[in-house]
Amino acid sequence: MSVNEKSSAGNGENSAGNDAAQANAQWGGRFAGGPSAIMQEINASIGFDKALWRQDIAGSLAHAAMLARTGIISAQDEAEIRQGLTEIGQEIEAGRFVFSTALEDIHMNIEARLSERIGEAGKRLHTARSRNDQVATDFRLWVRDAIDGLDAQVAALMRALCRRAQEHAADPMPGFTHLQTAQPVTFGHHLMAYVEMLGRDRGRLADTRRRLNECPLGSAALAGTSFPIDRRMTAATLGFDRPTANSLDAVSDRDFALEYLSALSIMGMHLSRLSEEIVIWCSAPFAFVRLSDAFTTGSSIMPQKRNPDAAELVRAKIGRVSGALVGLLTVMKGLPLAYAKDMQEDKEPVFAATDAAALSLAACDGMVRDLAANTDRMRAYAGSGYSTATDLADWLVRVLKLPFRTAHHVTGRLVGLAESRGVDLAQLSLEDMQAEEPGITQDIFSVLTVEASIASRISEGGTAPGNVRAQATRWLTELEGAV
Repeated sequence: MSVNEKSSAGNGENSAGNDAAQANAQWGGRFAGGPSAIMQEINASIGFDKALWRQDIAGSLAHAAMLARTGIISAQDEAEIRQGLTEIGQEIEAGRFVFSTALEDIHMNIEARLSERIGEAGKRLHTARSRNDQVATDFRLWVRDAIDGLDAQVAALMRALCRRAQEHAADPMPGFTHLQTAQPVTFGHHLMAYVEMLGRDRGRLADTRRRLNECPLGSAALAGTSFPIDRRMTAATLGFDRPTANSLDAVSDRDFALEYLSALSIMGMHLSRLSEEIVIWCSAPFAFVRLSDAFTTGSSIMPQKRNPDAAELVRAKIGRVSGALVGLLTVMKGLPLAYAKDMQEDKEPVFAATDAAALSLAACDGMVRDLAANTDRMRAYAGSGYSTATDLADWLVRVLKLPFRTAHHVTGRLVGLAESRGVDLAQLSLEDMQAEEPGITQDIFSVLTVEASIASRISEGGTAPGNVRAQATRWLTELEGAV
């Protein structure tokens, strides 16, 4: 879901709100004079909260239905409100609705237009609610919708990674620690690591959705209402699990948005790490993968360049997500209960972070599907840096029953010998090895190849090709139901 969708047909104003004085009419008689231009500008949120129009109309429809069911308004009023809100939704969808800055926010823009269209019935809609519980409800609905959209994107990226992992389940590559060659793994195993990370990211988003799925509507400004409303009806109509339990909490906290941004930030960190690896793998010294023109750009001066800009931009955009989390934490950290206008600043960072996360997921999905692996290059580097040294030490423990620390020292001395001669471990002679440990036999050479090392890692979660295929298949089966 994109929050940058333009619903406005222009920069004019509704006939229901042509100037600031008419906006003040929404308040009744309390304010006689209009606000200054500066106050009007800083106070208005319609420039960004018009993204909530679908949720605002849905909330108002549910509220009106409840008011009619409980006898607070008439069935005729509810029918007129429903018809009017439906037509306003169609106006916004078609780009014919002109938003008014003088009317401040999405709630007053829609309510003013409703009253203009249907008269007195429209003025009854705001009975037993406040903009405080209205915006809290709209915002929860929006975040819930955003989570559902992002969840589908995460699942799509996981499927892409699984399919590439199946394709490369037995293709060796160097496994790194400290970005130094450590032990051979398979490219498929490496890709499956990100599937596990993203699986946890989906879990965090699901947990966030579950916790936020309580309905604030009916909390009114902060203390609830004296009208005999049915909050459980409203909550059920809007797909919430239950009403919020405390009216002060319902209108004054945004922990659901913070939890959402936290989940996005962790997910973004994973996407950034994947993107960083793609950047490294695409570089000439590595040349492990190649991206097509669809996800790279050229240089304005160096015609030979193929820059992995999509990966670099994902890496950068994630800063917006984590920045949004810190920004909203800073907004909320000093606020006493209940509502304060500071909280108007809650939506823009969430909208921007959602856009950045959605675009980053799409880019990573595209790059994973697009990349071509240079398996020969990966295979050549998989055996570099004496990457099978651990296999030698394991053989000494497993076959000769040496204590692991003793085996580690023997292996270290053999690595030093090979390094001094500029050869691999497998190029040392049996006599060279027996000089360090007399019990070593010819069988040692069977574990010193990259393929043998990979095949031996059969422990649960290990890099053995059979493990990789099984894990990829398990995940694809689990993801089958995800959109």
